Amino acid sequence: MLKVGLTGGLACGKSFVGETLAGYGCLLIQADELGHAALEPGGEAYAEVVREFGREILDGDGKIERRALASLVFGAPERLERLNSLVHPAVMRREDELMAEFRAREPLGIAVVEAAILIETGSYKRYDRIILVACREDQKVERAMRREGAREADVRARLSRQMPLEEKRKYADFVIDTSGEKEDTVRQTRAAYEALRRIES
Repeated sequence: MLKVGLTGGLACGKSFVGETLAGYGCLLIQADELGHAALEPGGEAYAEVVREFGREILDGDGKIERRALASLVFGAPERLERLNSLVHPAVMRREDELMAEFRAREPLGIAVVEAAILIETGSYKRYDRIILVACREDQKVERAMRREGAREADVRARLSRQMPLEEKRKYADFVIDTSGEKEDTVRQTRAAYEALRRIES
């Protein structure tokens, strides 16, 4: 089984590329979704995160309000690092479980893990190949602003803290540029998939 990391900056089109790869038969694991599950009541990171950041991050139902949590770590690198240290181990364990299940079913399959900060955290070393999804900065802002509750100042602040694209390119085996039409993104994704298939076969 081939393990592929799929990464890129905020609102660059990672999910679209991931879903396209899933359509070709790849196992798609979205690290964000696993992180959200770990923060649910009863989730692996829930108790530690509440202990670390306080009960003010909880809503009326006792669930972690992710926006409240984000506001505490926003612009505070040491607090963000602490949050990641509580959530990432749970995410990685679940990734490993899902990949082991997939490998048992599809020994020659391709497992794709979509994660925003794969390179920054050093997690890229866990994968056989890295796909980087990229687009122009103005497109990232425009796409991020379509999300519910997005504020331009917050979006630009997040983008300013992300590793520059040119730095990320050094780690990538494939770069998919989503600046153009969706058909062009699909064409590039198909080409990357076929190249990965050749490696695995």
